[in-house]
Amino acid sequence: MREVFATAARWLEERRPFALATLVALHRAKTAPLGTTIAVDRDGHVAGNIGAGCYETDIVEAALETAADGVVRTLDVNLDAEDELLGGTACGAVMQVLVWRPEASFSEVAREIAAGERSARLTVATFEHLFPAKACLLLVGATALSQDLAAIARRADFRTIVVDPRPAFATPERVPDAHDIVRSWPDDYLPDALTRDASLVVLSHDPKLDIPALAAALRSPAGYIGLLGSRRAQAARRAALRALGFDDDALGRIHGPVGLDIGGVTTAETAISIIAEIVAVRSGRDGNPLVAARGAIH
Repeated sequence: MREVFATAARWLEERRPFALATLVALHRAKTAPLGTTIAVDRDGHVAGNIGAGCYETDIVEAALETAADGVVRTLDVNLDAEDELLGGTACGAVMQVLVWRPEASFSEVAREIAAGERSARLTVATFEHLFPAKACLLLVGATALSQDLAAIARRADFRTIVVDPRPAFATPERVPDAHDIVRSWPDDYLPDALTRDASLVVLSHDPKLDIPALAAALRSPAGYIGLLGSRRAQAARRAALRALGFDDDALGRIHGPVGLDIGGVTTAETAISIIAEIVAVRSGRDGNPLVAARGAIH
Protein backbone atom coordinates (compact mmCIF):
# COMPACT_ATOMS: atom_id res chain seq x y z
CA MET A 1 0.00 0.00 0.00
CA ARG A 2 2.80 2.43 0.81
CA GLU A 3 4.33 2.08 -2.66
CA VAL A 4 1.38 4.05 -4.08
CA PHE A 5 2.46 7.09 -2.09
CA ALA A 6 6.01 6.75 -3.39
CA THR A 7 4.50 6.79 -6.89
CA ALA A 8 2.41 9.84 -5.98
CA ALA A 9 5.49 11.72 -4.77
CA ARG A 10 7.33 10.89 -7.98
CA TRP A 11 4.42 11.94 -10.17
CA LEU A 12 4.15 15.25 -8.32
CA GLU A 13 7.83 15.88 -8.90
CA GLU A 14 7.29 15.10 -12.60
CA ARG A 15 4.29 17.49 -12.64
CA ARG A 16 2.22 14.66 -14.04
CA PRO A 17 -1.56 15.20 -13.80
CA PHE A 18 -3.12 12.48 -11.66
CA ALA A 19 -5.65 11.79 -8.91
CA LEU A 20 -5.75 9.58 -5.84
CA ALA A 21 -8.66 7.43 -4.69
CA THR A 22 -8.59 6.71 -0.95
CA LEU A 23 -10.70 4.24 1.05
CA VAL A 24 -12.24 6.40 3.80
CA ALA A 25 -15.03 4.18 5.21
CA LEU A 26 -15.73 0.47 5.28
CA HIS A 27 -18.57 -1.62 6.70
CA ARG A 28 -19.40 -5.33 7.14
CA ALA A 29 -16.19 -6.74 5.65
CA LYS A 30 -12.57 -5.67 5.65
CA THR A 31 -11.43 -5.76 2.05
CA ALA A 32 -8.49 -3.41 2.69
CA PRO A 33 -7.27 -1.12 5.49
CA LEU A 34 -8.66 2.39 5.71
CA GLY A 35 -6.34 4.77 3.93
CA THR A 36 -5.64 2.30 1.13
CA THR A 37 -5.12 4.41 -1.98
CA ILE A 38 -4.73 3.99 -5.72
CA ALA A 39 -3.16 6.52 -8.06
CA VAL A 40 -4.41 7.13 -11.60
CA ASP A 41 -2.71 9.51 -14.02
CA ARG A 42 -4.43 11.33 -16.86
CA ASP A 43 -3.21 8.72 -19.35
CA GLY A 44 -4.88 5.92 -17.41
CA HIS A 45 -1.81 4.43 -15.70
CA VAL A 46 -2.90 2.86 -12.41
CA ALA A 47 -0.79 2.15 -9.32
CA GLY A 48 -2.22 0.14 -6.41
CA ASN A 49 -5.45 -1.67 -5.66
CA ILE A 50 -8.29 -0.70 -3.36
CA GLY A 51 -10.17 -4.02 -3.20
CA ALA A 52 -13.34 -2.81 -4.93
CA GLY A 53 -13.76 -5.81 -7.22
CA CYS A 54 -15.57 -5.09 -10.45
CA TYR A 55 -16.19 -1.51 -9.24
CA GLU A 56 -12.49 -0.73 -9.48
CA THR A 57 -13.16 0.43 -13.04
CA ASP A 58 -15.70 2.99 -11.79
CA ILE A 59 -13.12 4.32 -9.32
CA VAL A 60 -10.49 4.60 -12.04
CA GLU A 61 -12.94 6.49 -14.28
CA ALA A 62 -13.77 8.90 -11.46
CA ALA A 63 -10.05 9.41 -10.84
CA LEU A 64 -9.51 10.22 -14.52
CA GLU A 65 -12.18 12.91 -14.25
CA THR A 66 -10.66 14.34 -11.08
CA ALA A 67 -7.17 14.27 -12.59
CA ALA A 68 -8.55 16.50 -15.34
CA ASP A 69 -10.82 18.89 -13.42
CA GLY A 70 -9.62 18.72 -9.79
CA VAL A 71 -13.12 18.15 -8.41
CA VAL A 72 -13.26 15.99 -5.26
CA ARG A 73 -15.62 13.07 -5.75
CA THR A 74 -17.13 10.61 -3.27
CA LEU A 75 -18.08 7.12 -4.39
CA ASP A 76 -20.24 4.71 -2.38
CA VAL A 77 -19.56 1.12 -3.37
CA ASN A 78 -21.77 -1.76 -2.22
CA LEU A 79 -20.07 -5.03 -3.09
CA ASP A 80 -23.26 -6.96 -2.30
CA ALA A 81 -24.35 -5.87 -5.76
CA GLU A 82 -21.64 -8.11 -7.19
CA ASP A 83 -23.77 -11.11 -6.24
CA GLU A 84 -25.75 -10.94 -9.47
CA LEU A 85 -22.54 -10.88 -11.49
CA LEU A 86 -20.50 -13.35 -9.45
CA GLY A 87 -23.12 -15.87 -8.46
CA GLY A 88 -23.34 -14.96 -4.79
CA THR A 89 -19.61 -14.73 -4.10
CA ALA A 90 -19.39 -11.06 -3.11
CA CYS A 91 -17.78 -10.29 0.24
CA GLY A 92 -20.60 -7.99 1.39
CA ALA A 93 -18.42 -4.96 2.03
CA VAL A 94 -19.81 -1.45 1.77
CA MET A 95 -17.10 1.10 1.14
CA GLN A 96 -16.74 4.80 0.59
CA VAL A 97 -13.95 6.11 -1.59
CA LEU A 98 -12.76 9.71 -1.80
CA VAL A 99 -11.25 10.74 -5.13
CA TRP A 100 -8.98 13.80 -4.99
CA ARG A 101 -6.14 15.57 -6.73
CA PRO A 102 -3.15 16.32 -4.47
CA GLU A 103 -1.31 19.63 -4.38
CA ALA A 104 2.43 19.80 -4.98
CA SER A 105 3.03 20.19 -1.24
CA PHE A 106 1.62 16.70 -0.66
CA SER A 107 4.86 15.15 -1.93
CA GLU A 108 6.51 15.49 1.49
CA VAL A 109 3.66 13.69 3.27
CA ALA A 110 3.57 11.05 0.53
CA ARG A 111 7.28 10.35 0.97
CA GLU A 112 6.84 10.06 4.77
CA ILE A 113 3.97 7.58 4.36
CA ALA A 114 5.98 5.56 1.83
CA ALA A 115 9.09 5.43 4.00
CA GLY A 116 7.23 4.40 7.16
CA GLU A 117 10.08 5.46 9.44
CA ARG A 118 7.66 7.44 11.61
CA SER A 119 3.92 7.98 11.86
CA ALA A 120 2.48 10.19 9.12
CA ARG A 121 -0.97 11.78 8.93
CA LEU A 122 -3.05 11.91 5.76
CA THR A 123 -5.69 14.67 5.73
CA VAL A 124 -8.13 14.91 2.83
CA ALA A 125 -11.30 17.01 3.07
CA THR A 126 -13.07 15.60 6.19
CA PHE A 127 -10.99 12.41 6.31
CA GLU A 128 -7.95 11.99 8.53
CA HIS A 129 -5.89 8.85 8.84
CA LEU A 130 -2.70 8.14 10.74
CA PHE A 131 -0.32 5.76 9.02
CA PRO A 132 1.76 4.24 11.81
CA ALA A 133 5.46 3.65 11.46
CA LYS A 134 6.35 0.26 10.03
CA ALA A 135 6.64 -2.52 12.58
CA CYS A 136 10.24 -3.48 13.22
CA LEU A 137 11.62 -6.94 12.44
CA LEU A 138 15.05 -7.64 13.90
CA LEU A 139 17.08 -10.52 12.49
CA VAL A 140 20.11 -11.76 14.39
CA GLY A 141 22.51 -13.32 11.92
CA ALA A 142 23.14 -12.22 8.33
CA THR A 143 22.46 -15.69 6.92
CA ALA A 144 21.04 -16.91 3.63
CA LEU A 145 17.64 -17.17 5.31
CA SER A 146 17.85 -13.56 6.41
CA GLN A 147 17.99 -12.54 2.74
CA ASP A 148 14.62 -14.15 2.00
CA LEU A 149 13.13 -12.99 5.29
CA ALA A 150 14.08 -9.38 4.59
CA ALA A 151 12.65 -9.56 1.07
CA ILE A 152 9.30 -10.98 2.17
CA ALA A 153 9.13 -8.75 5.25
CA ARG A 154 9.59 -5.66 3.07
CA ARG A 155 6.51 -6.65 1.06
CA ALA A 156 4.64 -7.28 4.33
CA ASP A 157 5.38 -3.69 5.47
CA PHE A 158 8.04 -4.44 8.07
CA ARG A 159 11.16 -2.39 8.62
CA THR A 160 13.93 -4.99 8.80
CA ILE A 161 17.16 -4.57 10.75
CA VAL A 162 19.88 -7.23 10.58
CA VAL A 163 22.18 -7.45 13.61
CA ASP A 164 25.48 -9.29 13.19
CA PRO A 165 28.96 -8.32 14.47
CA ARG A 166 30.78 -10.21 11.69
CA PRO A 167 32.00 -7.75 8.98
CA ALA A 168 32.15 -10.45 6.30
CA PHE A 169 28.44 -11.26 6.78
CA ALA A 170 26.87 -7.96 7.82
CA THR A 171 26.88 -6.25 4.42
CA PRO A 172 24.15 -4.69 2.25
CA GLU A 173 25.19 -6.97 -0.60
CA ARG A 174 24.42 -10.04 1.49
CA VAL A 175 21.00 -8.80 2.67
CA PRO A 176 19.97 -6.20 0.07
CA ASP A 177 16.35 -5.89 1.20
CA ALA A 178 17.19 -5.02 4.81
CA HIS A 179 16.54 -1.41 5.75
CA ASP A 180 19.54 -1.36 8.10
CA ILE A 181 22.57 -3.56 8.73
CA VAL A 182 23.97 -3.19 12.27
CA ARG A 183 27.46 -4.54 12.94
CA SER A 184 27.06 -5.04 16.65
CA TRP A 185 26.80 -7.75 19.28
CA PRO A 186 23.11 -8.46 20.03
CA ASP A 187 23.40 -7.67 23.74
CA ASP A 188 24.79 -4.21 22.88
CA TYR A 189 22.14 -3.26 20.30
CA LEU A 190 18.94 -5.11 21.12
CA PRO A 191 18.00 -3.76 24.60
CA ASP A 192 17.05 -0.35 23.19
CA ALA A 193 15.60 -1.72 19.93
CA LEU A 194 13.21 -4.36 21.29
CA THR A 195 10.02 -2.40 21.85
CA ARG A 196 6.57 -3.93 22.35
CA ASP A 197 5.88 -3.62 18.63
CA ALA A 198 9.14 -5.28 17.58
CA SER A 199 9.59 -8.86 16.40
CA LEU A 200 12.88 -10.75 16.72
CA VAL A 201 14.08 -13.83 14.85
CA VAL A 202 17.37 -15.41 15.90
CA LEU A 203 19.03 -17.15 12.94
CA SER A 204 22.74 -17.37 13.61
CA HIS A 205 23.10 -20.97 14.94
CA ASP A 206 25.98 -19.54 17.01
CA PRO A 207 25.48 -19.59 20.80
CA LYS A 208 27.71 -16.52 21.13
CA LEU A 209 24.99 -14.63 19.24
CA ASP A 210 21.88 -16.69 20.00
CA ILE A 211 22.04 -16.68 23.81
CA PRO A 212 22.71 -12.94 24.29
CA ALA A 213 20.01 -12.11 21.72
CA LEU A 214 17.42 -14.34 23.38
CA ALA A 215 18.33 -13.08 26.85
CA ALA A 216 17.91 -9.47 25.71
CA ALA A 217 14.57 -10.35 24.12
CA LEU A 218 13.25 -12.11 27.22
CA ARG A 219 14.11 -9.04 29.30
CA SER A 220 12.23 -6.83 26.83
CA PRO A 221 8.53 -6.30 25.96
CA ALA A 222 9.10 -7.61 22.40
CA GLY A 223 5.87 -8.88 20.89
CA TYR A 224 7.43 -11.85 19.11
CA ILE A 225 10.58 -13.89 19.72
CA GLY A 226 11.51 -16.61 17.22
CA LEU A 227 14.41 -19.04 17.27
CA LEU A 228 15.58 -21.05 14.27
CA GLY A 229 16.97 -24.54 14.82
CA SER A 230 16.24 -28.21 15.39
CA ARG A 231 14.48 -29.44 18.51
CA ARG A 232 17.85 -30.55 19.85
CA ALA A 233 19.26 -27.05 19.34
CA GLN A 234 16.13 -25.56 20.92
CA ALA A 235 16.63 -27.68 24.02
CA ALA A 236 20.27 -26.61 24.29
CA ARG A 237 19.38 -22.91 23.99
CA ARG A 238 16.66 -23.22 26.62
CA ALA A 239 19.03 -25.01 28.99
CA ALA A 240 21.53 -22.17 28.61
CA LEU A 241 18.81 -19.60 29.28
CA ARG A 242 17.63 -21.47 32.38
CA ALA A 243 21.20 -21.32 33.65
CA LEU A 244 20.91 -17.53 33.32
CA GLY A 245 17.82 -17.54 35.53
CA PHE A 246 14.94 -17.56 33.04
CA ASP A 247 11.99 -19.69 34.12
CA ASP A 248 9.49 -21.71 32.07
CA ASP A 249 7.06 -18.78 31.76
CA ALA A 250 9.79 -16.64 30.22
CA LEU A 251 10.98 -19.43 27.92
CA GLY A 252 7.39 -19.96 26.81
CA ARG A 253 7.61 -16.66 24.94
CA ILE A 254 10.06 -18.18 22.46
CA HIS A 255 8.57 -19.50 19.21
CA GLY A 256 10.97 -22.28 18.43
CA PRO A 257 11.30 -24.05 16.11
CA VAL A 258 10.22 -20.81 14.48
CA GLY A 259 7.49 -20.63 11.81
CA LEU A 260 4.27 -22.38 10.85
CA ASP A 261 4.24 -26.01 9.79
CA ILE A 262 3.79 -25.68 6.02
CA GLY A 263 6.36 -28.29 5.03
CA GLY A 264 8.83 -25.67 3.82
CA VAL A 265 12.26 -26.89 2.74
CA THR A 266 13.91 -24.03 0.83
CA THR A 267 14.98 -20.80 2.49
CA ALA A 268 12.18 -18.97 0.70
CA GLU A 269 9.56 -21.43 1.96
CA THR A 270 11.00 -21.22 5.48
CA ALA A 271 10.90 -17.43 5.32
CA ILE A 272 7.25 -17.53 4.27
CA SER A 273 6.40 -19.77 7.24
CA ILE A 274 8.19 -17.44 9.66
CA ILE A 275 6.58 -14.24 8.37
CA ALA A 276 3.20 -15.99 8.40
CA GLU A 277 3.64 -16.91 12.06
CA ILE A 278 4.69 -13.36 12.97
CA VAL A 279 1.63 -11.93 11.22
CA ALA A 280 -0.63 -14.48 12.95
CA VAL A 281 0.79 -13.69 16.40
CA ARG A 282 0.52 -9.93 15.82
CA SER A 283 -3.10 -10.42 14.71
CA GLY A 284 -4.02 -12.72 17.60
CA ARG A 285 -4.67 -15.63 15.24
CA ASP A 286 -3.52 -19.24 15.48
CA GLY A 287 -2.47 -19.72 11.86
CA ASN A 288 -4.96 -22.50 11.06
CA PRO A 289 -6.36 -22.91 7.53
CA LEU A 290 -9.18 -20.47 6.73
CA VAL A 291 -11.36 -23.37 5.60
CA ALA A 292 -11.45 -24.55 9.24
CA ALA A 293 -12.24 -21.11 10.64
CA ARG A 294 -15.65 -19.82 11.69
CA GLY A 295 -16.96 -16.31 11.11
CA ALA A 296 -15.38 -13.52 9.08
CA ILE A 297 -11.97 -14.22 7.56
CA HIS A 298 -10.69 -10.66 8.19
